[in-house]
Amino acid sequence: MNILFIHQNFPGQYKHLAPLLAAKGHQCVSLTLRVKEPTEWKGVKVLPYALPERAGQQVHPWLLDLDTKVTRGHACFMAARKLRDKGFTPDLILAHPGWGEPMFLHDVWPSARIGLYCELYHRAEYPHLNFDPEFDKGDTETHALRIRMKNLNNHIHFPVATAGISPTRFQADTFPAEFRDRITVCHDGIDTATASPNPEVRLRIGDLDLTREDEVITFVNRNLEPYRGYHIFMRALPRLLKERPHAKVLVVGGDEVSYGAKPPKGQTWKQIFIDEVRDRLSEAEWARVHFLGRIPYSKFIPLLQVSRVHVYLTYPFVLSWSLMEAMSCEAAIVASGTEPVREVIREGETGRLVDFFDKDALADRVCQLLEDEEQRRALGAAARRLMIARYDLKRICLPGQLRWVDEVMTSGS
Repeated sequence: MNILFIHQNFPGQYKHLAPLLAAKGHQCVSLTLRVKEPTEWKGVKVLPYALPERAGQQVHPWLLDLDTKVTRGHACFMAARKLRDKGFTPDLILAHPGWGEPMFLHDVWPSARIGLYCELYHRAEYPHLNFDPEFDKGDTETHALRIRMKNLNNHIHFPVATAGISPTRFQADTFPAEFRDRITVCHDGIDTATASPNPEVRLRIGDLDLTREDEVITFVNRNLEPYRGYHIFMRALPRLLKERPHAKVLVVGGDEVSYGAKPPKGQTWKQIFIDEVRDRLSEAEWARVHFLGRIPYSKFIPLLQVSRVHVYLTYPFVLSWSLMEAMSCEAAIVASGTEPVREVIREGETGRLVDFFDKDALADRVCQLLEDEEQRRALGAAARRLMIARYDLKRICLPGQLRWVDEVMTSGS
């Protein structure tokens, strides 16, 4: 059959599914902003589309998000119409609606089945909103109204969608019942063969040369920001470094903002919280903290393999792949007890949980694990078993995604 993929940063979440469907003989095409010229990737014909130049418009601030999405949806519609006029008719459209691109594709191909990647429905109540009082300030009632407006994009897409897929129960359950009933929970998948323990690992990065003999604490974000608990981790560092005089702390993440509020103009969250704790650390202690920025995947897996304790903190939000890859590498995890985390971390079984805001409890748990090799081994082994049993890419998740594709094509027929 003909399958059209829509993702602003293709392949995105389709990096395994799209090549597999192409290998099975389906004609696979993608429309994306990521490329400037037509190309082919693993059997998928990748076609560009571009956003039009637009003069600035005066709209209500709450409508800026929708305005951006309609702009993308319109541009994608124009590219899709050209594709239709050249004779391409998809039987199935697999689309991430988060940026608005597939908004009008039902109008181009009314008979195509549409399967949506359902990443999140924005909930306008605690703990999804006003979770962190340090940063959730201002008029909470109007914040709730703004968040509700962000869901207009979801409400535009779902009436024309056949079904949805979501990687975790937490994410699927954010959607209202009338949407949730059509969403299948199936994770994108963890490559447990690549993300696996390696007792002989050696991580050489920058001036560091580390093995499993070193006492390494790791903390990973796409960007270092409050949504992922960077501020809490930094506030735990003075105690951690004093109580563990041989520990080395490796921090991975960029200086931008992926989620939540931006820092004051001209500043970064990274530097703000460095400045907050720096005078509580000696030069020798600070020398054991290593900010690595964003690192290639070829270094990322060894970093997880060398980690003695991996720390993961998050608001109630989308669960990071990095946590699950750390679990697959048999890292001993200390994580926030927020709802998405509890889906994979069971206290005392697959990791240790702490209150998101409790920096002292975080330091205590990390120190306890660093002292207890037997507990680290048990937690890490159980974490990997869970990843293999429920989230393995080839045995569990890709077959589940293929079943979902079949269901999208056959439902109601």
